[in-house]
Amino acid sequence: MTIGMKTVSIKTILASAAVILGLAAAAPALASGGASHPRSGGFSFDGPFGTYDQGQLQRGYKVYHEVCSACHSMNLMHYRNLGDAHGPFWNPKYPNPNDNPVVKALAKEVQVPDIDSETGEPIQRDATPADKFRSPYPNATAAAAGNGGAAPPDLSVMAKARHDGGNYIYSLLSGYKAAPAGLTIRDGQHYNPYMAGDLTPFWNGDHKHVPPGGFIAMPPPLKDGLVTYDDGSPQTVDQYAKDVAAFIAWTSEPKMVERKQAGFGVLIYLLIFAGITYASYRRIWKGVAH
Repeated sequence: MTIGMKTVSIKTILASAAVILGLAAAAPALASGGASHPRSGGFSFDGPFGTYDQGQLQRGYKVYHEVCSACHSMNLMHYRNLGDAHGPFWNPKYPNPNDNPVVKALAKEVQVPDIDSETGEPIQRDATPADKFRSPYPNATAAAAGNGGAAPPDLSVMAKARHDGGNYIYSLLSGYKAAPAGLTIRDGQHYNPYMAGDLTPFWNGDHKHVPPGGFIAMPPPLKDGLVTYDDGSPQTVDQYAKDVAAFIAWTSEPKMVERKQAGFGVLIYLLIFAGITYASYRRIWKGVAH
């Protein structure tokens, strides 16, 4: 009986070792796929004390407004949010962003659908700070029909919906490359090394060296000189990608600065409280054996 148990134990150990060795051998093949790790955009809001760069947010809004908004909605954003504290057009003189003249002017540049209160007919009117960001399509079905069957995602919280959101968006927008030789790509698809996916079924080469990345339906949306900057910043794909990524990071977490400030205050309070507690403990139990 003891010999049988020893035999079973040895067989179990050998089987486990075989599984581990098999996984180790498969690791290089598995690691050859997947998306490339995002590049760092060097954003000012990174780190525990980071804050948004207002100039960058303004440029990012311009890129979104002139390029991205043609396909992507931001249904959780209102034009008044542009004047919120630490936002792109925040001005302390106007604590109520609805009164901010810059926000009013930006909203007025946009036409939004409405209903005529007298005739009931659909009309287009100038937006106000109270309006939501204009959506490029009336519904998801129309969005999909206008983009080859793939509805462009809403960008309101995209930076929170993706790991390392700001860097991911920056890398994706600036990382389009020509498809590697040996990769079968269908019409309407574009290769991007930062797009999540598994290209193994489409790779005609060695499956141990599958290119990183995946396919994306969106063609490269940016090109040098596409958007005019008034502050002298470089008008390049790389700069556009950084700026719009920062703007989407802000729309995804507009209260980030306040959250960090509150957290720092809480840490100071806890340190002071811990010091007082320790001093009280030493005083109360002074001279008492324990």
